[in-house]
Amino acid sequence: MSKYGKEILLGAAPVVIVFLYFLGVNIIPVMFMAAILGAFFYMNRTRNGMSASAGKSKAKAPSFMTFDDIGGQDRAKRELKEALDFLIRYEDIKRLGIRPLKGILLTGPPGTGKTLMAKAAAHYTNSVFMAASGSEFVEMYVGVGASRIRDLFKEARARAAKEKKDSAIIFIDEIDVIGGKRDGGQHREYDQTLNQLLTEMDGIHTSESPRVLIMAATNRKEMLDSALLRPGRFDRHIDVDLPDKKGRLHILNIHAKGRPLAEGIDLEAIAKETFQFSGAQLESVMNEAAIYAMREESSTIGQQHLSLAVDKVMLGEKTDRESTKEERERVALHELGHAIVAERVRPGSVSQVSLSPRGKALGFVRHNPQADQYLYTKKQIEEQIMIALGGSVAEEMFYGGRSTGSRNDFEQALQMVRTMMDSGLTRLGIIDRNMVTKQELMKENAAILDEITNSTRTLLERHRRVFEQSLDILIAEEVLSGEQFRELLLRLEQPQIA
Repeated sequence: MSKYGKEILLGAAPVVIVFLYFLGVNIIPVMFMAAILGAFFYMNRTRNGMSASAGKSKAKAPSFMTFDDIGGQDRAKRELKEALDFLIRYEDIKRLGIRPLKGILLTGPPGTGKTLMAKAAAHYTNSVFMAASGSEFVEMYVGVGASRIRDLFKEARARAAKEKKDSAIIFIDEIDVIGGKRDGGQHREYDQTLNQLLTEMDGIHTSESPRVLIMAATNRKEMLDSALLRPGRFDRHIDVDLPDKKGRLHILNIHAKGRPLAEGIDLEAIAKETFQFSGAQLESVMNEAAIYAMREESSTIGQQHLSLAVDKVMLGEKTDRESTKEERERVALHELGHAIVAERVRPGSVSQVSLSPRGKALGFVRHNPQADQYLYTKKQIEEQIMIALGGSVAEEMFYGGRSTGSRNDFEQALQMVRTMMDSGLTRLGIIDRNMVTKQELMKENAAILDEITNSTRTLLERHRRVFEQSLDILIAEEVLSGEQFRELLLRLEQPQIA
């Protein structure tokens, strides 16, 4: 219908209704039917419009990306390249009778580069690349998601044929939104969307050109339906983990390109300090360092800017909170508790003790970087719990109670106790949480924390004089380096008398 035709119809409709009313005609049924027809027309138009716009948005060409542009992840890139060779060396796999892959699932924490690897895969295979998020397929209207899945696969084949390419890669980010485990009901919108996706993956004719490979990413693999994970659907599951030290250095070097770094800057030291940082966090470190340099009107990015950037990404920006004298003393004693325990169980581990508020933290203890470690003994976990509880125990020693500032410390301690239980490192032995009552778990959790709290209190009581003598120094200085703190600790310690 033309633009003027719509305007004429909209203008004539109320005139006709008023005319019928004056003639004595009951217009209620007419208005009711008009409302139903109008709603139906609007829903149908909206649905068609959303499907068309979804197809157009996915047709946009991605930014140029290669595997060399992705730092770290050497193992994941090697596995992915091997899987992608099934698209590139199609004649060889056909000659050997190998069934081509239909899907590749990338799993791992957020920010590790799963989307970047999918873009690089399209370049590596010279394929058409189309991307979508799982949330784009879920709507309140039943059938919309399934229709979008069909349109997506149809558009991928059409684009590949138009661009004269032999293959197309469809990438679905956060696939757990539509690929979650089904509970038997088939009337929910996302269940129908998942069913359509499964049908399309089964219907991919790999002997025809263009060939279609579907890639997906999630950080919650355990939530996916088993029908998606079986061979013939997602044939390859590739873990994209947090980078190790070598990978972090590679990522930092990539993001340092084009930035004016100061002479003699040590990116390897930053790679050591950023243990368990994702690629996205490392990119943020370089970006924040450049912002700090701009604030200081510096022409180059220095080592101090990078150190400040690590603190900001880890803890948040400095704040201008004004605290009372009592609050500052409590925070100082809290942080001294963390620092003293850390130095006693892991000598040389403290890098900085600070009372400068960052993010939600009123103070913090920064630790020296350690070698990447992925296995921990019971003793090492207990020592880490002692460090986490040191602040609250110090508050109890001097104030007779704790404060809300220990909340994050307790969360860390509880998580480490959970790790001990799941690893069979407690008195419960090797357990299945589903076979142990909640009361037993809570009892063991309380026993472990009570025992470690008592050990922490005993350790800190032996260093009470350190608290009393160093409190005023920390409040006055606000920041103590690791070397300053260790010198202070050594000077104030008294030899233990048997």
